Amino acid sequence: MTKANRLAILQKLETERKSTLVSYVTGDRPSLGAVALSAQIGTDAVRYFRELLEGVGIVDKIDLFIYSRGGQITAPSSIIHLLRKHCKKLGVLVPYKAHSAATLISLGADEIVMGEMGQLSPIDPTTFNVFNPVDPLNPTGRWQISVEDVTAYMSLAKEKAGLDSEESARNVFHLLADKVHPIALGNVHRIYNLIRLLAPRMLGMHMDSASVQDQAKIKLIVDTLTEKLYTHDYLISCEEAKAIGLKVVDPNSTLDRLMWDLYKEYETDLKLLDLFNPATAIVGNATTAFSEHVAYVESTKKTYAAVVEGEINPPPTVQQLMALLPQVPLQQLIAQIYLVLQQMPAVLPSVVLKTQKWLSV
Repeated sequence: MTKANRLAILQKLETERKSTLVSYVTGDRPSLGAVALSAQIGTDAVRYFRELLEGVGIVDKIDLFIYSRGGQITAPSSIIHLLRKHCKKLGVLVPYKAHSAATLISLGADEIVMGEMGQLSPIDPTTFNVFNPVDPLNPTGRWQISVEDVTAYMSLAKEKAGLDSEESARNVFHLLADKVHPIALGNVHRIYNLIRLLAPRMLGMHMDSASVQDQAKIKLIVDTLTEKLYTHDYLISCEEAKAIGLKVVDPNSTLDRLMWDLYKEYETDLKLLDLFNPATAIVGNATTAFSEHVAYVESTKKTYAAVVEGEINPPPTVQQLMALLPQVPLQQLIAQIYLVLQQMPAVLPSVVLKTQKWLSV
């Protein structure tokens, strides 16, 4: 029983750290994580933090055990504020991946304990709205726009191409606006300002933003995490995190082992190493229901799981596909038959998500 194992390790961590443990783990299981919103850090989890913390009360120290590839940048502030209302000191335990929004959460802690495999990442966000460009590889979807990609484009024109006059800068921007809707660019600028507002506030929860020395540290940290690492996929090690001024501490061997053991329990329970493959999950040639855990908010006393439920529909049969052909105009019939025969080997079952909800388990 993985839950029993998780709770046993959580209790050992509480003893080792002399603190109250809370975990927030969002799954990045291949395929499933891409379509399940709850498999990312999000505001939907905040109310379950409240439910869990009501049973904790006010304590001297809380440690947040976190594993996530990221999510909504508006969620970390709410989570950290809520945790801080219930403790005098807040730590974050990073056994492995704490990327993007998870890094932003870590900025709000008094200390970040990074295990041997611990990773942080840049916090430059990507933006998405209905005005983003259509994805040419998926006409029903849209590209996500990296905030820093837009600023890098403008910097490229100025610094490398030498287009530094007011007129050339205007022409460069007009060229960009011809390719990307102006409202999408406005959204990029809004998110650009938001992340530079949120990150210093998170750091200011445990640093003196009125101090000239701490102001310089905060600026270095924010500049590094938002624009100086050049790619959102850059992985920040424990040593690098210390070098840019984050309050990172090394765990002793016992703590590092416990953190990694707890991560592996979540890894097993959320099937993080197993591809969610509709072709192998479907039973026979019938519609098959599925229910999967994709995230946890947990303490030794309560467990809340984000659960996604849906159906896997079998691919259409040859007869079903051929039945559609007479509905097209005669002149298109031959072309349609050719396309159907071409695509038949690649036809796969389709996944339909029905519900995404948090449950007490």
